[in-house]
Amino acid sequence: MKIPPFRLERYFDQYEFKVRHLLSSSDCQSMSINALLAMEPGASEAFGNTWLGYTEAPGHPALREAIANLYSDVSPEDVLVHAGAEEAIFNAMHVLISPGDHIIVQSPCYQSLAEVARSAGAEVTAWSGDQERGWSFDLGNLKQLLRPETKLVVINNPHNPTGALMSKSDFAELVALSQQHGFLLFSDEVYRSLESSSELKLPSLCEVDESGLALGVMSKTYGLAGLRIGWIVTKNRSVYSALTAMKDYTSICNSAPSEFLATVALKHADTLADINRKIIHNNLELLDDFFCRNEDLFQWRRPQAGPIAFPKYLRGAADGFCRKLVDEAGVMLLPGSLYGADFASYFRVGFGRTSMPEALLAFEKFLR
Repeated sequence: MKIPPFRLERYFDQYEFKVRHLLSSSDCQSMSINALLAMEPGASEAFGNTWLGYTEAPGHPALREAIANLYSDVSPEDVLVHAGAEEAIFNAMHVLISPGDHIIVQSPCYQSLAEVARSAGAEVTAWSGDQERGWSFDLGNLKQLLRPETKLVVINNPHNPTGALMSKSDFAELVALSQQHGFLLFSDEVYRSLESSSELKLPSLCEVDESGLALGVMSKTYGLAGLRIGWIVTKNRSVYSALTAMKDYTSICNSAPSEFLATVALKHADTLADINRKIIHNNLELLDDFFCRNEDLFQWRRPQAGPIAFPKYLRGAADGFCRKLVDEAGVMLLPGSLYGADFASYFRVGFGRTSMPEALLAFEKFLR
């Protein structure tokens, strides 16, 4: 398999652990192992007694049950745990895609959602968001992109990097379209439960579609990226079996300590999500004021969900601006060109961490 470099990850590799201020992170506030264990009586002693042998390939039963409890009408047998969301994406694309297949992926997108399928031989068509309408994805446009041989449509909802969120009516129509035309849906839902209002929260795809696949992870909503625990939920038994077999060639099984800690965390999923929603809310107010003060430089569209947004730099391509900012001020933004040449004037800003206000002050100092 030949696959191009992951542009975003290569950029992060240059700067993430070297700069003073991260203002582009896609995850939320994390915590120490001790702080997590303190949330659950007896967890610290149980963690010390965790057996470090092989684990069950689909995931520990307690973890699968905790994940299933995040959804309605989902059983642990519908859950397949992976080593982070990236392994889940990689395995799913290789299971679902054959050379010559046609798939449609929202654009801009997290690169692996399109690139892994392309490397597996698929023809990939971009379903572009409307930049002038809050990055909405028009279903009429999708219908024009569909072909008789379309195998898969990949959505990311809430959306990375724009923070856009599909309406409930559009989401229901999309599910109906998949059933009508016979294509599968793969729904990247790693930012689910981080909506700006609970009224905006959509059902998970796995709750409304017997054939589709829903992706979740510990790193975004729950801020526990270091656990490297992700999952796919699907009621499609043939796909589930194929994913299980594919996992034999990747991680085989997951880390026992990570599975234990993820199980503890998901017992307190609402608490962790609420903590990060409050951080996001407070940081968004600061960003609203910042972009209002600097409207001559940037175009700001407030995101509907998640800890990231995709402002536009009004003085041309953002690459040079982002490089100058990180080199001279130690503040890291993510240039939009990493999502594709069409987005060169945009950049990703992240606001899911408590360090964001300090980073924003350094950013504004640089501008002044």
